[in-house]
Amino acid sequence: MPQNLEEANNMINLMTDLLEKKTGTDYKGKIYTGVDLGTANIVVTVLDEERRPLTGALYPAKVVKDGLVVDYIGAVQIVRRLVSQVEEELGFSLERAATAIPPGTRPGDTRAIVNVVESADLEVTSVVDEPTAAASVLGITNGAVVDVGGGTTGISVLKDGEVVYTADEPTGGTHFNLVIAGNHQIDFDEAEKLKRDPARRRDIFPIVLPVIQKVSAIIASHLRNYPVEEIYLVGGTCCLEGFEKVVEKETGIKTIKPANPLLVTPLGIAMHCK
Repeated sequence: MPQNLEEANNMINLMTDLLEKKTGTDYKGKIYTGVDLGTANIVVTVLDEERRPLTGALYPAKVVKDGLVVDYIGAVQIVRRLVSQVEEELGFSLERAATAIPPGTRPGDTRAIVNVVESADLEVTSVVDEPTAAASVLGITNGAVVDVGGGTTGISVLKDGEVVYTADEPTGGTHFNLVIAGNHQIDFDEAEKLKRDPARRRDIFPIVLPVIQKVSAIIASHLRNYPVEEIYLVGGTCCLEGFEKVVEKETGIKTIKPANPLLVTPLGIAMHCK
């Protein structure tokens, strides 16, 4: 497990490169696989026996909403496709995987997520809550993990390695898209593409600043009774340049954003594969 932010960022950057370059591998050792069914993306990550990134695959999707599978057939098809891509690159079949759920997910919704993964012929060896997965990558035992997802902002407080408080509020990437769409007079999907474009992030920042401030106010309200020294941001929406500076200013708490917030939880899920 990474012991500091530099090690975590090295791990994240390596997985980012592997997702972009797809260079192939001749690795034949023990592997650990994670399947992350997110609101905006489905991600499959594979680590080697030292729990270093080996390969992975990602696909933007709208088949899951805040831990609830809303398009079961679509989710199964995407996971199967991603698993097939990863297996082709590895040269052998995957057998086991871990997956994750947002804190507070109901047992029935958890079972649906497990069923999706198992429909790709993978044995689910563990189901971890998302903040614990993220904390595993970041190497933290104390602080707040804030996951700004597609539909909600999740706040989890860790103390001595245990999650002692969780909350989920309905403000996330969807709200950013709506603001961008309204400002540019474009549709929702075009706004999503604009938000994802690294070359345009600085341009759209002033437009979405009020939403980031709202997210910051949500974080501050939930941490009022759970004082922490550091906030760690994860989730694809946090990729916006300057996001962490606004949160730190509004909350008064040191805020840390890893190299690629989108990949933190998917990597952590794979780390929990048994």
